[in-house]
Amino acid sequence: MLGGMIPGRRTTLGLAAVVLAGASTLTLAACTSDSSAGPPPARSDPGPMADMARQVLGSDAPGFLARIDDGTDVRYTVAGLADRDIGRKLAAGDQFEIGSITKTFVATLILQLADQNRVDLDGAVSDYLPGVVPNGKNITVEMLLNHTSGLFNYTDDKAFFAGLTQHPQKIWTPQQLLRIAFRPGPNFPPGANWSYSNTNYIVAGLMLEKLTGQKLPDLVQQQIVKPLGLKHTYLADPRADNTGPGYAHGYTVDYSGPAPDYQDTATWPIGGWGAADGGIIASSDDVSRFLSALLGGKILSEAQLDQMKTTVDLPARFHTDGGYGLGLSEYVSPCGPVWGHEGATLGHRSTAFASEDGKRTAVTDITARAFDPDLNPGVQRFDQVATAVQDATVCLMLGKPVPASVTAALHSTTYRTAP
Repeated sequence: MLGGMIPGRRTTLGLAAVVLAGASTLTLAACTSDSSAGPPPARSDPGPMADMARQVLGSDAPGFLARIDDGTDVRYTVAGLADRDIGRKLAAGDQFEIGSITKTFVATLILQLADQNRVDLDGAVSDYLPGVVPNGKNITVEMLLNHTSGLFNYTDDKAFFAGLTQHPQKIWTPQQLLRIAFRPGPNFPPGANWSYSNTNYIVAGLMLEKLTGQKLPDLVQQQIVKPLGLKHTYLADPRADNTGPGYAHGYTVDYSGPAPDYQDTATWPIGGWGAADGGIIASSDDVSRFLSALLGGKILSEAQLDQMKTTVDLPARFHTDGGYGLGLSEYVSPCGPVWGHEGATLGHRSTAFASEDGKRTAVTDITARAFDPDLNPGVQRFDQVATAVQDATVCLMLGKPVPASVTAALHSTTYRTAP
């Protein structure tokens, strides 16, 4: 929902990496990969994922979780802690804040309404939310979902962002967030460019509630969670305690001092300021099942799935051949193109990608976010490791070896300059 890599300082956190698989790797574990039964118990991983987990913890993240389904086997890699205060270890089935992966869920809800002829993607936002969005008559629903509306991203407001850590328990309403977003005016005329904006999905969430007469958390449950049999997925209630056993705490990491400084964000009400754009909490099993069902054509009609995968090009500064569709991005990894979304909250950095047919998936979560406007070496190291892990897990998902360039980036202490 929000987006930043440290020399390889080793932490004192314990490392417990794990690969779990079916018959082709019986020397490691003879376990079922049926996610409905929950992840199998942790075992040792001697392969590349163990190295990745070591590098993630070496960048001072408290914990790392990955679930890779290569179409034959399901492997879990788990390292570090779910709760630093009590020393609880991270587990393969833990829930975590999925951040902007939420956008794929919300776009799916909109497209389900389009399947029912209750939403026209080419229709104006003002037709569904009269008087809510400035120039809404020239902004289409599609422009909201693919980030071509031009609406200013409310999380780019410096005062708002600073207030998130200064007053972490404050609960923001969608209307308050939109007032922040509309104050500076649009970034560009509707449809003229592409700019990632959480504001688009705040508007989309209001649309869903207006059209259905239901609250967004209920829609997520009724339209996606229950039909797919997801056991650990929900849109967070900002007034509830969403933590406890089975939940991975997230942490902001400040690298500006002599040692990393951690703030536990687990009790901060993300559902109160980022519900429709990043408020879902889920497990890696559930995210994988959702992506597989979506890309496998089990949630949307073929026509709407095609719409979802119709992408717009990203600006040149992103240095990618991929594009952004309707709440779904095409990511061209070093091992080939995949579909999914990245997610980030104040305490988590996550990814969820799948092959085009949904039969292979890779879901990861790093239980930390690093923030520093000057991009000191600690932040650069953190970001570079996170990016390398994303590429490596996608390659393993596709059944391909991790390229030497990705391995080099994972271990390098020479950092790329941010574009």
